[in-house]
Amino acid sequence: MQIKTASRLGLLPPYLFAELDRLKKEVAAQGVDVISLGIGDPDLPTPKHIISSIKRAADEPKNHRYPDYEGLLEYRQAASAWYQHRFGVEFNPQNEVCALIGSKEGIANFSTAVVDPGDIVLIPDPGYPVYYSGCVFNGGEPYYLTLRKENGFKPDLNAIPAEVARRAKMLWLNYPNNPTGATVEVGFYKDAVAFCLKHNIILAHDNAYSEIAYDGYRAPSIFEVEGARECAVDFHSLSKTFSMTGWRAAFVVGNAALVGALGKVKTNMDSGVPQAIQEGSITALEGGDGDQLAAYCAIYKERRDLLVGALRAMGLACELPRATFYVWAEVPKGYTSVTFTERVLKEAGVAITPGSGFGKGGEGFVRFSLTVSSDRLKEAVERIKALRL
Repeated sequence: MQIKTASRLGLLPPYLFAELDRLKKEVAAQGVDVISLGIGDPDLPTPKHIISSIKRAADEPKNHRYPDYEGLLEYRQAASAWYQHRFGVEFNPQNEVCALIGSKEGIANFSTAVVDPGDIVLIPDPGYPVYYSGCVFNGGEPYYLTLRKENGFKPDLNAIPAEVARRAKMLWLNYPNNPTGATVEVGFYKDAVAFCLKHNIILAHDNAYSEIAYDGYRAPSIFEVEGARECAVDFHSLSKTFSMTGWRAAFVVGNAALVGALGKVKTNMDSGVPQAIQEGSITALEGGDGDQLAAYCAIYKERRDLLVGALRAMGLACELPRATFYVWAEVPKGYTSVTFTERVLKEAGVAITPGSGFGKGGEGFVRFSLTVSSDRLKEAVERIKALRL
C-alpha cells in the first residue's frame, strides 16, 4: 500500500524547533555537552504554591472527568479578573473568555475559526511559525509584513497595498515580540485598531510575553484602545508569566463573536484544559503580579545584561530588549543565520536559533534565549568567544 498524506503538509517547511532538536542530538551523540539557548522554555520552576494547588486538585475525583472545552467558569472568572487588574479592562467570563490548552493551540484553532480559502492573512516576518501554518492549513494566503530594525521591528501598516488590505481577513500582531524582543507603546495599537476597523480586518494579538519585562517597562493591552472590542482578540499564556510551559494553560479574551467561533472549533476538534491544571492556574492568576514574578524577571534581567554585554564585546550588534527572554543579534559578516547557527553548535556546542527559521525577514539575525542559569550562560559565551568570529 502506498501511503498518501494530505497535500497541505507539503506547504510547511520543516518545523523549526524539531530541526534544531535533531541537530542538537547529532552533536550531543558525539559527546558534546550542548548548552541550549534555542527554544524559549523557562528553566525557572513553576512556583511551589501553584504546584501544591495542582496536587490537591489532582486528588479530587471531580477533576478526573472530561473538562469542558471553554474551561471552568471559575478559571474564566480568574482570567477576567487578572486582565482587569493588570490592564484595567474587564471581560465577561461567560462569553468573552475561553480557556486554551496553551496559546499555541488557540492560535492554530483560531485560524480554523475565521480563515476561509482565498482569504489573505497579514503575518509578521519574522514571526511565530504557527501564524503561517494556521493560515495555509485553512486555505488562506499569507501576506508578509517585514519587521525591520530601522522601524523598531514593527510592521508598516500604511505600506500594505490597497487591494491586499481589501482582501485581508486577519492581522497577527505579537508584542512584546518573539523573536526580536521588540516592544510597543499604546499608540501603535491605536493605529493598528484603526487600520483593522477601516478595512474590516480581524486583529489577533499574541500576548504571551507581556509580563516578562525590565527597566520599568509595562506592556500595554490592545484593549486599552477604543474600538478594539469590535475587531480583536488577545491570547495570553501562563507559560511564561508563571513558568508553566509544561502544564499547557492559557486563555483568550476579546470580541464575543470571535471568542465564540474559536470555542465552536474547540468543542468539535479538541477538549479542554485538565481541571486540576485549571485549578492550579486559578491559584496563579489570583496571586496577581506577585513577588515570584518580580524575582524571576530580575533573574532574566541579570542574564540579559550578561549576554548583551558579551555579544557586543564580540562585535555582534544587538538591542537591549525591554521585554521577553530573548536577545536578537545580528550575525557576523560572511555568515547567514543558518551557517552561523551551525558553526556555533558544531564547534562551540551552543544551540541558538537562526532568524530565518522565523521567516525570510529574520535572515541576518539569530535568537538567543535566556533560559539557562547565569553560570551556563557565561560558559556559552566563553565557548563562542573561542571561535574568534
